[in-house]
Amino acid sequence: MNRSPVIIRITAVRQTIYRDLMDKYENPIEHTCDVREGQQWISVDGKCPEGLCPSAWSSMREFAESLARGEGNFFDGWMKNPMSAMISCNDGFRPFSFYLEVI
Repeated sequence: MNRSPVIIRITAVRQTIYRDLMDKYENPIEHTCDVREGQQWISVDGKCPEGLCPSAWSSMREFAESLARGEGNFFDGWMKNPMSAMISCNDGFRPFSFYLEVI
């Protein structure tokens, strides 16, 4: 029996920038991140969507895979929508928050 694929929408919600930490610890760099607020990707069955930052994916992969398996309700009711998660990438200077939701 074939099942329908599980579709997870990933939305870049907000970026936080810690200029004080950048000034104190980061070497100057010209290019950092191509992600923009409001940008969206579609993950099918918990697979990495094309064009999503690999570092961001490594932060959210386990959550996307769990959602694709029908597992949700992370941390016993953390999210209003139990089939969703809010995950930040691992950039300590300018992290993006991503909203993952089964659609």
